[in-house]
Amino acid sequence: MKYCAFLRGVNVNGTSMKMAEVCSVFESVGMEQVTSVLASGNILFSSERKPEVLKTELEKAMSAHFNYDAFMFLRSEDEITAMLSNNPFEAVADFHTYIFIGQKDIEKELLSIFSNSAKSKDEKGQVVNSTFYWQVPKGNTLESQFGKVLGRKSMKDTVTSRNINTFDKIINKLK
Repeated sequence: MKYCAFLRGVNVNGTSMKMAEVCSVFESVGMEQVTSVLASGNILFSSERKPEVLKTELEKAMSAHFNYDAFMFLRSEDEITAMLSNNPFEAVADFHTYIFIGQKDIEKELLSIFSNSAKSKDEKGQVVNSTFYWQVPKGNTLESQFGKVLGRKSMKDTVTSRNINTFDKIINKLK
């Protein structure tokens, strides 16, 4: 089965790693057809192992190799395709749309945080089929009260996000 590992906290806040080296770590624990998409920690690979086993093995290997607490979230090709196709927001030129990937039921917590946050003009958040989607004006991503959620230490092992354009690139590379 084809998967994407969405690594958390890669090439930010002093955690620097080359994607070729990350791919080598994945290959060292038996992943096949390993490749990366962008430098933000999106690793495509194939394996017949169960996702729960893969997550544990890959986080352990990454932590040991790079000497940091590795957190990642795995999604299958079908799950990624569904997440992209379920995006509830129209593309708007001056806005970014993000898809959040995380632990089971994290979308409920994200929706609650979003609902209770001050918002910029036309900022939107919505859950569709257990996935949280966020649309925010360009330039406001890090200034948005909700945008600061991912920076919380309490969230580091529960969720990450990617711009919808990254999802497009992942899907194109999976095919």
